[in-house]
Amino acid sequence: MRKKIAEPEKEMSFLDHVEELRWHLVRSSAAIFVFGIIAFLMKDFLFNKIIFAPKDPNFWTYRAFCSVSRFFGTEGLCIDDIPFTFQSLEMAEQFSVHIWVSITAGFIMAFPFIIWEVWRFISPGLYEKERKGALAFIIVSSFLFFIGVLFGYYVVTPLSVNFLGNYSVSDVVERNIKIGSYISLLRSSVLASGLIFELPIVMYFLTKMGLITPDFLRRYRRHALVLVLIVAAVITPPDIISQIIVAIPILILYEVSILISKVVLKNERKKELKNA
Repeated sequence: MRKKIAEPEKEMSFLDHVEELRWHLVRSSAAIFVFGIIAFLMKDFLFNKIIFAPKDPNFWTYRAFCSVSRFFGTEGLCIDDIPFTFQSLEMAEQFSVHIWVSITAGFIMAFPFIIWEVWRFISPGLYEKERKGALAFIIVSSFLFFIGVLFGYYVVTPLSVNFLGNYSVSDVVERNIKIGSYISLLRSSVLASGLIFELPIVMYFLTKMGLITPDFLRRYRRHALVLVLIVAAVITPPDIISQIIVAIPILILYEVSILISKVVLKNERKKELKNA
């Protein structure tokens, strides 16, 4: 017979749970703050080597696309210039951008600790055997998030910067981009991709809770395809190639989620039969 949490934890009131959640949020915020300070102090490296790198035609992604293009005997994907310049139109804009970029970097770097705090909050409601999977949960969740962040930075962001930076309705319009607009595009691309790559983890817990099944995911695969294309259209520029490039890994994650859901459901049924 499996045992859950200790009796005192079971008798926690709603306000006790709220207080517990508050301290998890406080510790997570403190971790973001600490890493944010580190990022703030690394201003030159953070902006010149990371933030503004996708603006450089020699960025790794553009060179990779050019190599693929040349492999097929064409220069169609090679980029010589991204013709826009950055500008700051408000007195406090650059300082504000520095603060928010540091907070975003702090969140990304502190993500494993945040996941650990999430686990500590939900673990009292799990069985003892399930609670022993804390390390695996943190490693897998963090790995998927960081892979998503890298995908957003090296794939989604360059595609968006190249397309939107070169798009023009008329030659009379100068391409002077507000620094805040550029940072917003990069931040949304990176964070959205990181969170989207957490899909298998979400499906794992939804299956554990009995809210979804592998059959449900297979039945609505076509609907999921439409949703994936919509998500890809939202986080990428409106050209079909970029949307396909982004949609492919999301579809792969969806198929992986079906396999995960199948394994979880199979294990749950085995436990039910064992305890029957």
